[in-house]
Amino acid sequence: MGGMGFIEKNRALCMLSVLINTHMLIAARDNGAKQYFYASSACVYNGGLQQSADAVPLKEADAYPAMPEDGYGWEKLFSERMCRHFREDFSLDTRVYRFHNTYGPLGAWEDGREKAPAAICRKVIECKVTGNHQIEIWGNGQQTRSFMYVDDCIEGIRRLMDTEVTEPMNLGSTELVTINRLVDIVEEVAGVKLTRKYNLEAPRGVVGRNSDNSMLQNRLGWQPGVTLHDGVEKTYAWIYDRYMAKYGK
Repeated sequence: MGGMGFIEKNRALCMLSVLINTHMLIAARDNGAKQYFYASSACVYNGGLQQSADAVPLKEADAYPAMPEDGYGWEKLFSERMCRHFREDFSLDTRVYRFHNTYGPLGAWEDGREKAPAAICRKVIECKVTGNHQIEIWGNGQQTRSFMYVDDCIEGIRRLMDTEVTEPMNLGSTELVTINRLVDIVEEVAGVKLTRKYNLEAPRGVVGRNSDNSMLQNRLGWQPGVTLHDGVEKTYAWIYDRYMAKYGK
């Protein structure tokens, strides 16, 4: 797992992940695996289409012409193609999802690899526990994203593996929010109101990104349904327990 802070500072390391998929595909082919699942990312999408906070939902075809996230996005897009060619050349039955910001309990929450919901939960908890009611937000807070709760992610994978869909497909929530709104939601869950300090020099990724779930609905008759508030509430409680166990007095 890697949040934007990790991805922007570790492009070579992210690219090296291509070796994992390469070795796994070869092993699956050589050992007669019946199916192969690859977790891709919305970072494969053309960056030129993500320069507005209005964030017109990205369709699967928007990955080409290619201009993905530098490092991480290129590795994901290349590995998608490897899955396709292993299917075509070796009859390995591959499935690919492009995840849109998966979060939830059991995920990273403080080591730099955490996604925005976990990072904001940790920061709000720290502010509440320490009494320092100022939170740092990366960027201006107006950048937009959608966030998918982990239970929806798992359910989506289960459903996909029971279909004949072989082309890469979006898996994400369509509930678009600004980072400022994400902070609002965590504050509501925590029962606290904080002042905000914006770090305009910090990594912040594209201006806006959202998932077009048309293909998902058409092919699976389903899409993620856990609201951001409900998912954050569960995630906040899990992180709070870990935070207090590690730093609480």
